[in-house]
Amino acid sequence: TAAGVGPMAAVAGAIAEYVGRELLEYSSEVIVENGGDIFIKSLSPRTVNIYAGKSRLSNKISLEISPEDTPLGICTSSGTVGHSLSYGKADAVVIVSSSASLADAVATAAGNLVKSETDIQVGLEFSKKIPGVTGALIIINDKMGVHGDLKLSRVG
Repeated sequence: TAAGVGPMAAVAGAIAEYVGRELLEYSSEVIVENGGDIFIKSLSPRTVNIYAGKSRLSNKISLEISPEDTPLGICTSSGTVGHSLSYGKADAVVIVSSSASLADAVATAAGNLVKSETDIQVGLEFSKKIPGVTGALIIINDKMGVHGDLKLSRVG
């Protein structure tokens, strides 16, 4: 893939997007969540909370999604949460793209690069280079880095 990972790294995002696009034939609004990988088409503003495992930032930050930005893929990878293989230690790597499969692959690839807090910038720089990625958020421990066209808000 464009992210330099194998096709299995994009499966959950691809399935979410495929199912979501098929459902759009029957509904003008669709949200498909597949294990941290989301395809969304909305007619109203939506909020997506960020779960980052044991980090103090977990469930404290959300992405604000504008309807005009959808359909959209919002995919998360983690080296500390869940059963998926990651070579990194990030609590959450969230990638936003018009393609959920691309977002999923880039989340995996960027997450593999983040082994410590000092690697946040490395992961962000990697994601910036991938055409089609509109934003990234990386959390490891109690540190966070963000780039791109993301509107964040505090939960609670």
